Amino acid sequence: MGRFILKRIGQTIIVLFIVSVFIFLLVSFLPGDPVYAMLGGEITQETYDRWYYELGLDKPLVLRYLSWVANAIRGNLGTSASQHKAVVDVLAERVPITIYFSLLSFFISIPIGILFGIISAVNRGKKIDSILTTFANVCCCLPQFFLSVLFLYLFSMQLHWLPSFGFVWPWEDLKQSLLQTIMPLLCLTIGGIASICRQTRSSMLEVIGQDYIRTARSKGLAQNRIVFIHAMKNALIPVITLMGLRLGGLIGGSMFVESVFNIPGMGTLLVMAINAQDIPLIQGCVLLIAVVACVVNIITDIVYAAVDPRKQM
Repeated sequence: MGRFILKRIGQTIIVLFIVSVFIFLLVSFLPGDPVYAMLGGEITQETYDRWYYELGLDKPLVLRYLSWVANAIRGNLGTSASQHKAVVDVLAERVPITIYFSLLSFFISIPIGILFGIISAVNRGKKIDSILTTFANVCCCLPQFFLSVLFLYLFSMQLHWLPSFGFVWPWEDLKQSLLQTIMPLLCLTIGGIASICRQTRSSMLEVIGQDYIRTARSKGLAQNRIVFIHAMKNALIPVITLMGLRLGGLIGGSMFVESVFNIPGMGTLLVMAINAQDIPLIQGCVLLIAVVACVVNIITDIVYAAVDPRKQM
């Protein structure tokens, strides 16, 4: 296991290096003057010179990249032109909100999706299977921004049950926090439940048709014991990979939901940084998303290997 973990960490370092190169080059090769793109044309020469040196534009491209990477490793991602403070401080304010919604969605969607998948597989061909399969197939096709707009129109504009925007932490105002959390959480959770349900159903159908399950039935073991002890352990191995992808996708891809409901998370921050062409902030957001995705993948690989030692290769 130790060699396996070291191997995955080495692969992650290589991936982060490649991602950092692409992040830096894509932003560096944007057309036009990056200083004027960030601050507009109506700036003084003094302001222009300060940001010109702040972005390291007076140095060769390779030295600029090495300097940016060295600073990033030390926790210095530069200064945001639109927020007028350090990028790290801006991210520290926004990232906890995105993690809060992502973890809530993750821990709600996983058990419900697995339960629905098991029920569907065990009752294959029956009415409950048709209902759950139809639900999963339909919900997998619904994008988050569509659900966000639909819920906003239905529950806020028409029924006036829920607030249409904003965010407050539960310890500041529990009732308001719950009301503001319901719609965004539903938008983030429905797709996860559907995808986990489909994968679990597929895996369970494959497992319950194997010889050792038939042997367990022939021995007279109870159906619940066969499903939840013998079958589910092997059936959940492919689901673990999907769980990791789901968590990484939630943290990096919640910008649509956050934008619709005006939630001050990292997704909204990235959209705002792109609109403002705030180069340091864009680089910081994308790099953080890449780091989180890589860490989640490492954890997923370790859990996957622990559950199925054959994968330690």
